[in-house]
Parts: sequence; structure tokens; C-alpha cells
Amino acid sequence: MKMNHYYKGRAPDLPQLNEVGKPRSQKTKASSKWIVAALLMLSVIPLIGGAFRLTVLAGTAEITPDKARFFVSSLPMVLHILSASVYAILGAFQFATGFRQRRPGWHRAAGWLLVICGLLVGLSGLWLTLFYPRPDGTGELLYALRLLFGSAMVVSIVLGFTTIRRGDVIRHHAWMIRGYAIGLGAGTQALTLLAGELIVGPPSELGEALLIGAGWVINLAVAEWAIRKRSVHTARTASADVSHLQ
Repeated sequence: MKMNHYYKGRAPDLPQLNEVGKPRSQKTKASSKWIVAALLMLSVIPLIGGAFRLTVLAGTAEITPDKARFFVSSLPMVLHILSASVYAILGAFQFATGFRQRRPGWHRAAGWLLVICGLLVGLSGLWLTLFYPRPDGTGELLYALRLLFGSAMVVSIVLGFTTIRRGDVIRHHAWMIRGYAIGLGAGTQALTLLAGELIVGPPSELGEALLIGAGWVINLAVAEWAIRKRSVHTARTASADVSHLQ
């Protein structure tokens, strides 16, 4: 791959400098650790829920009427849970900037696995929405939201893959961040549902759909903020590096 093709859409990886010309690596490492820790914490609740559903499918938990739908076709559910677990945990470490830069081979290998797992999460989620019996309380709005955001996740990951194949690193990062934000929606939805119940009590069918949708919207809003911040930082760094080299 030609060097100028590889760097399309980004500045070269020259040292990042602060106002007095000192490296920012320590600040970057510290912020990266906090981001990874926060993402892992956000993944805890859906991971626990997924583990519980696997125990139900394994026959080690009581099968109640509300869980019977999981046995209509267990393979998509198992694929969804396992791929979502890998996607949530492994994806968090892609935000460790220093580690990613020191281990580019690991970043590429993990990226391939994340693309596969992310597509499995999105496609299996769409399958479960379309073909599983709807649980009680699932109205048309929630059904539409699951189809919308599931499709958006798949599209984001596909665009993230195609842009890196063209060497456009900035757009690759942006689309993969969006896909990860949607995939991590279950963690934020647990918080929005809890907050809604504490504030106004058990939600109605419409209220539950809005609270679940809010989880995806919040994640995407944070993702867009992070993407914009990264773009501004990249532009400023490139400008500072050029000035420093002149």
C-alpha cells in the first residue's frame, strides 16, 4: 500500500505537542484508561443479562412463559449474546489510544474480529426482532426503533470497513465509533429505564419505547461529540506539527 494512500484523510502520526512543545502522551494515556473503564462498566448490565439468558437456554433456569420465546430458535439468540459480549469488551480497548498505536498489529486483528462480531450483533438483532414472538409490552414504536437502530449499526460497520479499505482513517474511526455506540445501547437503556421508573414510576408501552430509544440517542450524541472532538484535535495537531517543523 502506498504511503500517501494510507494517510488519506488524516495527518501523519507525528508527536502530539502541547502549548510549550511537550508531549501529551501522559494526558492521552490517562484519558484513554478512563474511557475504557467507563465503556466496560456500561457493558456490565447487558453482559449479566446475556449470561442469564444463556443459562435459560442451557436448561439450568426455570422456563417461565415470558422466557419461552427464547426457545423458538435458540441459535440466533446465542449468536447475538456471544457476539455482543465480545464486541462490547474488545471494542472498549480500541479506545486505548496509546496501546492501539504501540500495537498496530493487534489493532488490525481486533478490528477484523470486531467487524465480524458487530455484524453478527446487528443482523441477529434484526432477525430476533423480525421473527421472534414479541414480548408483552412491545408496541409498534419500539419495534420500529429496533429495526431502525439495528439497521443503522450494520450500515455503520460496513461503512467503517469500506472506508479503511480505501485508507480513509478518519471516516473509518467515525463510522466504527457510531456502530459501537449503537451496539452498546443496551447498557445505556438499562440506565434510562431505571431513571424513568424512579422519576415517574413503571413506564407505559409508549414510555418504555421512548426510554429505550433515548438510550440509543444518548449514545449516538456522545459518539458525535467524540468524533467532532477528535476531528478538531487532529486538525490542531496537524497545524501545530507543521508549524513546529518549519
